[in-house]
Amino acid sequence: MPTAVVFDLDDTLAVTDGDRAALLAAAADRAGVSLSFDREAYLDAHREHSGAESRRPVFDALVDSDAPALTRAYRETIGEALTPIEGAASVLETLRGRYRLGLLTDGPGRTQRDKLRRLDWADAFDAVVVTGPIGAPKPDRRAFEAIADELGVDPGDAVYVGDDPERDVAGAAAAGFRTVQVRYPDGPATHPDADATIRRSAFATLPAVLEDRFGDVANDA
Repeated sequence: MPTAVVFDLDDTLAVTDGDRAALLAAAADRAGVSLSFDREAYLDAHREHSGAESRRPVFDALVDSDAPALTRAYRETIGEALTPIEGAASVLETLRGRYRLGLLTDGPGRTQRDKLRRLDWADAFDAVVVTGPIGAPKPDRRAFEAIADELGVDPGDAVYVGDDPERDVAGAAAAGFRTVQVRYPDGPATHPDADATIRRSAFATLPAVLEDRFGDVANDA
């Protein structure tokens, strides 16, 4: 029987309303900055320069002196567009009485923790690991080992719930976690390492999925 459940954040527990390219343009307008680059250039800079605590290094590489204003505006714009998926809050409340709960999310520390504050989930988890400050983005095994250590559990006693086949499912499975892949329309296919799947539109059924799929693991051994 698992003793812990660990979640991904973006596109698993919460989604942004609106296209990311449109949100970037809105942030530029908010900051009064001319948007001289497109979404692909932003993604290239993000891969090369992503910072531990904020997106400032990304925007430093793209807009120089306007980076501080655009960094703040983008964080605010993304935060305001973020909404929990239906049923997420009730699922977390239900599971909190049964398991230790963890969150493992990629991104800068300040950015991701600001999202938790906006979602009113700052105290929803027993442990939170943001990979930016530790320099080990998923699927790096060290990220999964870090959240297991923070929770005080063995990876084999934890279930990881996430949407990305490689970063979430394959990464967690390689680190010894059992896995649940969150599926949604036009999303990625089920990864072969997924022990179970759940539709994001039916997220409220996750407690039952965990019980049905993993509740008798100890008895099956």
